[in-house]
Amino acid sequence: MSTATESQSQSNVSSKQPEIRVYNTLSKSKEPFQPISPPKVGIYLCGPTVYAESHIGHMVGPVIFDTVKRYLRYCGYEVTWVVNITDVDDKLIAKSRQRGIPVSQIACEMTADYLANLKELGVNQIDYMPRATDHIPEIIRFIEQLVEKGHAYAVDGDVFFDVSKDPNYGELSNRSADAQQGEGGEAAAKKRSPGDFALWKSAKGDEIAWNSPWGKGRPGWHIECSAMSHEILGQTFDIHGGGLDLMFPHHENERAQSTCCHGKPMAKYWMHNGLMRAGERGKVGGRSDRAEPASQEEAAAGKISRSKGAGGLAEVIRRHTGERIRFFLLRTHYRSTIIYDEEGLQEAGASLEGFYRFFNRFNEITSKIETSTYPGQLFYELPTATTRETGQFEPGNDSLLVEMHAARAKFLAAMDDDFNTGSAISVLFDILRTLNRHIDQHGLGPNADPSDPNVQSLVKATGVLRELSVVLGLFVKPTVGVGDGEAGDAELLGSVIELLIELRKEARARKDYATGDAIRDRLAELGVALLDKKEGTSWERSS
Repeated sequence: MSTATESQSQSNVSSKQPEIRVYNTLSKSKEPFQPISPPKVGIYLCGPTVYAESHIGHMVGPVIFDTVKRYLRYCGYEVTWVVNITDVDDKLIAKSRQRGIPVSQIACEMTADYLANLKELGVNQIDYMPRATDHIPEIIRFIEQLVEKGHAYAVDGDVFFDVSKDPNYGELSNRSADAQQGEGGEAAAKKRSPGDFALWKSAKGDEIAWNSPWGKGRPGWHIECSAMSHEILGQTFDIHGGGLDLMFPHHENERAQSTCCHGKPMAKYWMHNGLMRAGERGKVGGRSDRAEPASQEEAAAGKISRSKGAGGLAEVIRRHTGERIRFFLLRTHYRSTIIYDEEGLQEAGASLEGFYRFFNRFNEITSKIETSTYPGQLFYELPTATTRETGQFEPGNDSLLVEMHAARAKFLAAMDDDFNTGSAISVLFDILRTLNRHIDQHGLGPNADPSDPNVQSLVKATGVLRELSVVLGLFVKPTVGVGDGEAGDAELLGSVIELLIELRKEARARKDYATGDAIRDRLAELGVALLDKKEGTSWERSS
């Protein structure tokens, strides 16, 4: 694309939206988001090494970047998102020997597990999922170019990258080549410098291997991502993402290989998400930035990993549902450390129950409005703006819509500021309180008249809630009754309590205070406290 055309295209995109700012790990600052060839955006996220079942830590990056893509598309960009699969590695070879089955079989099984978990968490925006073993020719060509240009050297079937030939090595992580932890044993003796790292590893015994100009072997870890990102996204793309623990050595080495091979930056923006660790939590629905972004060393030291007993994500999803886990992961800023424990997931579920109760309430009020896909569940059929521009509206003098208009602007400002999903979710809670207050103030109940202006305002305002939540990948489809785990039971519990509150309200209206008090007291015995307020009755779990 010519410079003039690129500038014009950038202007066209920018004129339709406020400025998005992205924290670039390379510059250690927030920068205006200006794609290389707008409106096109290329994103590469480092995926898993598929040697064992996924754990919840593997979902952090995919959920975050699925949301980033959703938001960029909502803002008018054309996004291509790539997540690689590392299906040849020392860990896979070791697992193959342990189980007595081929590496390819283990990779196939564990990739299927990973994809199933992504689906449950609503991660469906990935465009390409290249596997390293499908790109061996491209990887070999990439290594050959580095050797030809003097950035790599071969020794007895191994090929190493010479970090001394890259004057910018260490800029991403602020670490020197001397800090590089390279291979030990025979490989260490072949290197010119301890910081040099393997591009190609010669085969040992009956290991999985491919023919190459240097003999039978397999690629090193770092070169796989450089070759696959180049093949799909080109020499320079917009965003390279991954966990903070990958910044060094993996991303530093990727960057060195790609820059030296092409003479151009590998990526314009480097985005690193915080990791997940067990420990003290903050309250769900409270401050969105509960933990400051950790250093790479701090994050790696406390992160959840297979070696620390994490695993069995499918079981966690069964008990909590994918939507609850997605919500849990998005309620903090992506660069913050995510504090994980079972109680935290329970609290996230309790917060979601408030939304589900509202959906039930809204569906009852609007039950006279015909629906087709989800009969009796208008919320999930509300027309949803798919772009930021089409979602704009004039609130006029309608007080509810005026509040929705302001809340929407606040949500967009949060997402424009380095994709701050934590603050954006706080806005959703604000919207929820506003909608419930509107219902209570105007006494809206089941089977309300669709022509009632207060009902019409409610439908329009609730459409804003759905528009913004879908941008985050939340409340896309009904979840009540999903699975036989605790989350489905929690949603059912919420519906039952709302029914009891309605029966109590009717009893008190008949001056049958004994029945009303009995409902309140029996719920209290079960650990549910009713809160009578001017705008209506709500409930919460009592201690």
